[in-house]
Amino acid sequence: MNIDMLVFGEDWGGHPSSTQHLIKHLIPEQEILWVNSLGLRKPRFTQRDMHRVWNKLTALLHTPFSSESTQDNRQGPQPSILQPCTIPWPASQIARRINQTILTQQLKPLLKQNKQRPLLWTSLPSAVDVVGRLGERATIYYCGDDFSALDGVDHQPIQQMEQELVIKSTLIITASNKLAEKFPSQKTIVLPHGVDTELFSTPTERATDLPIGPVAGFYGSIARWFDQALMIDTARHLPHWTFVLIGPASCNIEGLLKEPNIQWLGPKPHHELPRYSQHWDVGLLPFLHNRQIEACNPLKLREYLAAGSAVVSSDFPALDGYRDLIDIRNDAGGFAQAIEHSYQSNSQQFIRMRQQRLSKESWSKQARLLKDILQSL
Repeated sequence: MNIDMLVFGEDWGGHPSSTQHLIKHLIPEQEILWVNSLGLRKPRFTQRDMHRVWNKLTALLHTPFSSESTQDNRQGPQPSILQPCTIPWPASQIARRINQTILTQQLKPLLKQNKQRPLLWTSLPSAVDVVGRLGERATIYYCGDDFSALDGVDHQPIQQMEQELVIKSTLIITASNKLAEKFPSQKTIVLPHGVDTELFSTPTERATDLPIGPVAGFYGSIARWFDQALMIDTARHLPHWTFVLIGPASCNIEGLLKEPNIQWLGPKPHHELPRYSQHWDVGLLPFLHNRQIEACNPLKLREYLAAGSAVVSSDFPALDGYRDLIDIRNDAGGFAQAIEHSYQSNSQQFIRMRQQRLSKESWSKQARLLKDILQSL
């Protein structure tokens, strides 16, 4: 196997990140070795963390390395995948040195057959300790989040890792102008997110568990940046509506579930999401105002619009460029009013207008831009 690119990202095959969307378009032309997630925080003794640790160990014992790319009809081309054997403890210098040794020993034998030096791409600062040790010809740091504010991260050690990675990187690519402000301008470029226009704009059947009647929906992680108070108050303003939440919950959502017109459907595969967003009446983005949301660029914003969905959102910078398509409010009364207005005024004309605007922002187009960038390296 001649590896053209090493990619350090989240676990492949889960809910796809921007890195997965971009890399997927490179697979037909390059041999990609994807290294599954290197931890961004020390695990805690919680049911969720212990379940994740168990899954990691099981994956390592059964399939530490998949040497051939495979084809999945739902997800498209797949890379070769390495399950790393590392200690998720970014604050420990000892753990970092152990991880550096283990990862190097895991990866170097896989690169022996290479005819040319590979390109190294990482979307995780925790890969910094192997940068410069694998014979890579260049290193790209792809930054899609503000790790200094991201929930579920050991902030101080990850910030330190990111600072080291910035120095070592040949090029930094960010998903937004806000993120680009953090890094040296002479080696930083912005590559905005795209959207899977084919998946989200192609008409599909309504999900069988989507309630009948007026429905406002949200999908994505229900975490500490999700404004539960805003959601609860909005639901109380509109008792004749059903509010549907789709996705994993990483925080306590008992307050949400006490409301009779809020339903949590749990996580759904990414390819099934259009069966919800094409058929609910309004898509919601109820976010708290904090540093993480200031820097975020949620994929679901473009996916909602590509599905033709009306959107009601709290205000944050990533809405720039789409504000004429979105009703932006920051209190429950405003949210309720905007939801009702969107429901009453929506039409096929507005649905087509949203879809046509997003048709020019596909992941395939962004991947073509990325290919040009990689050619320069």
